Amino acid sequence: MNRFLLPLLFAGVLTLATASSLFAQTPSTSENAIPTLFIIGDSTVKNPLQGLEGWGDAIAPYFDTTRIRIENCALGGRSSRSYLTEGHWAKVLAQIKPGDFVLMQFGHNDGGPLDHGPARASLKGVGDETKTVTMQATGKVEVVHTYGWYMRHYILDAKSKGAISIVVSPIPRNIWSKENRVLTNERDYGGWAKEAAQQTGAYFIDLNHIIAGYYDEMGPLMVKNFFPGDHTHTSPTGAALNADCVVQGLRALPNCPLKAYLKPEIGPTR
Repeated sequence: MNRFLLPLLFAGVLTLATASSLFAQTPSTSENAIPTLFIIGDSTVKNPLQGLEGWGDAIAPYFDTTRIRIENCALGGRSSRSYLTEGHWAKVLAQIKPGDFVLMQFGHNDGGPLDHGPARASLKGVGDETKTVTMQATGKVEVVHTYGWYMRHYILDAKSKGAISIVVSPIPRNIWSKENRVLTNERDYGGWAKEAAQQTGAYFIDLNHIIAGYYDEMGPLMVKNFFPGDHTHTSPTGAALNADCVVQGLRALPNCPLKAYLKPEIGPTR
């Protein structure tokens, strides 16, 4: 080989090797080119236990996942307060980019003690009231806010990153009135979720009432099959119904950009 070509050939090999190294170290931009739907909540949204499922896992097939990523970041046992204070929200927030969406449902774990046991309760309501508590297990001092305050916190954080929030009222529990009507939560967490959404300009889906309509029609005996272990956590079949109801509520929202990523509706939903 011509000795004058060797340096050029060697330089070319180095250039290719360097380029290959750069490509190997640079993450693919394809995932960043499409928006992400982040879902946050509790075990009624994501439940890995055998025989159980949350609606957040059952909802993915409704979306065109070539155009939007679905990240179910819900975690069992968390309340609107503990999902924030334990740092789970910070991890989600760090990933959010402009054009993303956050779908949120909390409330099932927001009752109970403030400073002992699970110590995950929020204050009732949507105001700015606070209570300073000392955690019995750790001695840590914490300022506890209302349920509505925590929900507004998620919404406003997401908005600061250029994301759109959709608030969802908690699914009904398998608890019935004497008249065989499933109990709804518009007087507490369902109503407070709606108020928090209204206060911040977020979208709101009254999932509690949409599902309750189906439960009332089916009756307690049929609905019992959706709750194999207790009155809160759903089977995969129950999760599928709840996910369908979330999508029904989403389709009904005026001017919500997230609807553009749903697959076309084929026939009646239920």
